[in-house]
Amino acid sequence: MKKYNVLVSGVGAIIGYGLIQSLKASKYDVHITGMDIYDDAYGRYVCDEFVQAVPAAAPEYPLFLKKLMEEKEIDLVMFGTEQEIYRLMDEREIMREQYKKLVINSREIVELSKDKWKTYEFLVKNGFQAIPTYRTGEFQTLAETLGLPFLLKPRRSYASKGIEKIHDREEFDFFRKRAGDQFMVQKIVGDAEHEYTVATFGFGDGTCIRPIMLKRKLSQEGATAKAWVTESEEVEQLVYQMAELLKPVGPTNFQFRYDNGKYLLLETNPRISSSTSIRTAFGYNEAQMCVEYFVEHTRPEDAVIKKGAAIRYIADYVNLE
Repeated sequence: MKKYNVLVSGVGAIIGYGLIQSLKASKYDVHITGMDIYDDAYGRYVCDEFVQAVPAAAPEYPLFLKKLMEEKEIDLVMFGTEQEIYRLMDEREIMREQYKKLVINSREIVELSKDKWKTYEFLVKNGFQAIPTYRTGEFQTLAETLGLPFLLKPRRSYASKGIEKIHDREEFDFFRKRAGDQFMVQKIVGDAEHEYTVATFGFGDGTCIRPIMLKRKLSQEGATAKAWVTESEEVEQLVYQMAELLKPVGPTNFQFRYDNGKYLLLETNPRISSSTSIRTAFGYNEAQMCVEYFVEHTRPEDAVIKKGAAIRYIADYVNLE
């Protein structure tokens, strides 16, 4: 079997080292180069080789990545941070032939994921049931319409960053002023006991593999802390319908909440999410699928998903001198 050179970014965080774990559990023989902006990132100790990266926002980032890929003869790049994906979508001219080795989703779903208001508009336009959401309105009107508390959130954020529960006018005025033109309010639906993360793998033509659905509880950092494999025909059909419209390419994540008999979309993530190592343990290995699709140019088949539950815990890595 040929050995592939795979580059994983953001290896100091949960997605990055989850990808390393998944690659090691895959059917492929891989040489893993990890990169992170911090030279003491945990992932440097569990990959085959480590390179300190420049930040995605740096002007030199695209050329840094291109040069690294050429020097290391990289066959595939998987990203542990969404900032890199957003940056590189507009750098095809610089990346040139290396761009096709990047695991980057379709532009439509990437743009949708950047903006929660656009996600709401997409749902309404295409006939999906959407969480009541507004960009204008005074406190009293919104309180009567949405009930108290309601959420004030930035249109552009990740891992639940910047989301505030609004209980009264004072909170509303303060956080609305802070949000500025990013102001958006939304009804609270369901509860933390009924939140789901659903992953699929798209082929760019509107089709995708059968999704894996995890009921989950979040950590304070916004990542999955506990997960249970579950199934829902309704959710599967919603994912297939969205895939037909958005035509995702590669790993794609949808987050839902269950409320009054309906699964409502919270957001889309056009990438591998923080639950990737958990999904691998249940038989759904996204890193393996990426090698299969982007390197070997074959379509991954539906995964044989095992039943079970997962709990994340804090562990130590000690490197003795």
